[in-house]
Amino acid sequence: MERTFWKHCSTCKKELPFRTRYHACNVSTCNRGHTALAFCSVECWDSHVPLLRHRDAWAVEQTAPSREEWQREQSEEAAAAERREARASAPPASPAPTPLPRVAPADLPHDVLIVVSKLKAYVRARSGMNTSDSVIDVLSDKVRELCDAAIEKAAQAGRRTVLDRDF
Repeated sequence: MERTFWKHCSTCKKELPFRTRYHACNVSTCNRGHTALAFCSVECWDSHVPLLRHRDAWAVEQTAPSREEWQREQSEEAAAAERREARASAPPASPAPTPLPRVAPADLPHDVLIVVSKLKAYVRARSGMNTSDSVIDVLSDKVRELCDAAIEKAAQAGRRTVLDRDF
């Protein structure tokens, strides 16, 4: 059956014909993909504002696409969905991740990994205490241990990127 309208009004559900004026919300969360809100009048737009708790919003007058433009968009979206499904169901193209190279501890950089001024400022703000300079090396070693464990966890998961959840 041939569709005779572009969309329904997001508030009153009135049909919005092709190539007609409608109102959209300027707030980006109201204009995303399939949830893009369209309103037949400013009154319908106005009734959604308190519902979504917009602080600063206005209605933007726009023109609905023609039937041909809308059909082209629909076919492009369907093709994109098919490609996504094909990628999701296809077996991984890359081979198993290569094991991590083993580097001798002597070859690893032994730099300070902590921003000293930030650490000292935090300790002073939190407790009013001073921080000894010898703390920096010990803390850097602890950070290295945490990083090494996170690297191993990422490698076991087959990733080449360490993520926050690896810690």
